[in-house]
Amino acid sequence: MSYGVSHALQTAVFQALAADAALAALVGTAIYDAPLPGGLPSLYVVIGPEKAKDASDQTGRGAEHDFSIEVISDAAGFSTAKAAAGAVSDALIDADLALSRGRLVSLGFVRAVAERTNGDLRQITLTFRARVEDTPV
Repeated sequence: MSYGVSHALQTAVFQALAADAALAALVGTAIYDAPLPGGLPSLYVVIGPEKAKDASDQTGRGAEHDFSIEVISDAAGFSTAKAAAGAVSDALIDADLALSRGRLVSLGFVRAVAERTNGDLRQITLTFRARVEDTPV
């Protein structure tokens, strides 16, 4: 197994989200690796936790990465958050991401959970699975 592609994968995911016009129309540039302290916009996206497991085979090193993208809104209902979550999903499913290390084999949707958090916030946590192959450094 190799965890070496993780940073390249996260960078490519961030770039894909930041470059997506439909998502930008909803959240602007409010896409974070971690929420910034202080005032947050009413709708934003956070690259969340990740779990990786070995997916090496006879052809080389590889890994399967399950990672989360969180859409958070302070709107009264889920409609705004669901629109942004849909844009995130459209931007990532089967995306052809160029990685600075390794190669993306596949990228797909696993699940989503929509819930109320911290009283008035709405959060949708989308989980995606990326299969990557590592290249020797």
